Amino acid sequence: MNIKKVLPILEWLPNYNKSLFKGDLIAGITVSIVMIPQGIAYALIAGLPPIYGLYCALMPQLVYAIFGSSRQVSIGPVAMDSLIVATGVSTLALTGSDSYIAIAILLALMVGVIQFILGVFSLGFVVNFLSKPVITGFTSAVALIIGINQFRNLFGIDFLQSDQIQLVIVDIFNQIQNFNLPTTVIGLISVITIIIFRKINKKIPNALIVVAFGIVVMKYFGSTISEVAIVKEIPSGLPSFSMPIIELDQIRELLPIALTLVMVGYLETISIGKSLEAKQDVYRVRPNQELIALGLSNIVGSFFKAYPSTSSFSRSAINAESGGKTGMSALVAVVMVVITLLFLTPVFYYLPKTVLAAIIIVAVFGLINIKEAVFLWKANNLDFWLLIATFVSTLIFGIEYGIIVGVGLSLVVLIYRTSKPHVTELGKVPNSNFYRNKNRFEEVILEDDILVFRFDAQLFYANANYFRDKLDEMADSKGEALKLIVLDSESINRIDSTGVEMLKERIKYFQKKGIQFYFAGVKGPVRDSMFNGGLLNIIDLNHFFMRANDAIKFYKTGDRKHQEKYAKYIHQAYYN
Repeated sequence: MNIKKVLPILEWLPNYNKSLFKGDLIAGITVSIVMIPQGIAYALIAGLPPIYGLYCALMPQLVYAIFGSSRQVSIGPVAMDSLIVATGVSTLALTGSDSYIAIAILLALMVGVIQFILGVFSLGFVVNFLSKPVITGFTSAVALIIGINQFRNLFGIDFLQSDQIQLVIVDIFNQIQNFNLPTTVIGLISVITIIIFRKINKKIPNALIVVAFGIVVMKYFGSTISEVAIVKEIPSGLPSFSMPIIELDQIRELLPIALTLVMVGYLETISIGKSLEAKQDVYRVRPNQELIALGLSNIVGSFFKAYPSTSSFSRSAINAESGGKTGMSALVAVVMVVITLLFLTPVFYYLPKTVLAAIIIVAVFGLINIKEAVFLWKANNLDFWLLIATFVSTLIFGIEYGIIVGVGLSLVVLIYRTSKPHVTELGKVPNSNFYRNKNRFEEVILEDDILVFRFDAQLFYANANYFRDKLDEMADSKGEALKLIVLDSESINRIDSTGVEMLKERIKYFQKKGIQFYFAGVKGPVRDSMFNGGLLNIIDLNHFFMRANDAIKFYKTGDRKHQEKYAKYIHQAYYN
């Protein structure tokens, strides 16, 4: 066993040097400057005391630096997962209560265990069932939900909190006239400030600037605008080790939301990791190792009072842009969080909640991907409507149902595309030995007595009937003149027993009508499956050809010399 695959930190730590540390130090400090106010803000989204956002930035980040295959991904509290936590846990306990906190920590343990098991058994492929349009639609909808839900803190009104956006919008419409002017002014100034600094340079710590602005305003002018809600006291000190409180009834009730967090967290981490991977040639992200790393991060984090955490789009990008090259930047960020927990939490006493709302709103609204929707509208109409369906269902029915709809639609589209793949008749390109799609090459020559049929997919139980129907349809269009069918098999990369049986049945059917059936370009593994399925009992080995042109030449001239040589080659390849 390769120990470096189990502990990816050993891939970079033995060769670590001062030049790498300089970049990692700056990146770690920069990420922590963003992470600390974000952690406080995201804990509020999750319905937890602010300190739990900092707990999320501690042990999970440390564990991921050891076990994660990406060296630049930043782990910790994120807005999307925080809202999902609030959605699931709020149905079981009163927000902010001791019971609520205990359930949120138990949820972290559940998420971690599921992720770890999936990683150990190499089940990372399950993410393939969520297409990019589904991911884009889901993340855009969740970003909009999170942003709209923060209007309660931005305007100083106790709006309804829900993951069904129509309920929130109706409540906002009914109460917006009661907005608190000082709260709104501070919040909007913070939003504008963040946007301006982001446009100037994304490396500017805009979150820290508006946090400092809010603290100064409330500390020196808070007596005249006392109605502005502030964070108040955040307890100092590091989290103590304790086992999450495990109750079977709660586990059963939390399982759907835990599975949602597993899927969403993994998708976020893989998508971020792959995008960062593409910008360098030093390391490769391994999906199953990412599941193991996320699982251990959440498991260990739950022992130190962290709620579910995953990778952050914004912080990971900042980490890479600031010069972070290895997991050392995460370790630096952990040290900064520890210093904050031990000495700096009193600084945040006067921090206005409206400033935190501004940080969240700007961050999550940046995740709404309009460009992808416009691109898909032009490039692929089906994928566009898949994105829209996922987006709308998540907004209207909530996050949990949104991801169920997204997965369901992805599977439906997958089944549709595999059960009805592209098929076509090929014609001969004049003065050549090539056969091409008659619908794309108008000049190709089609012969009444020959049908060259191409099937562009694996041939298996889901599309065997479609293959038969399309083949019969094209054969019938040739009429009585048809004497030869050539199956161009170059695009068929797999065939199962149902496909073989269907081929045998069709070959017999056409033989009774005096029509010969040849194969061209059959791949070795596909040919093996055909032979093992008994195809040679009804068709001669000489009916297999390298190319469609060879098959038709053999049919027209009867020249067996070249074909017998190819048949001998096939025989040796299969039987030896």
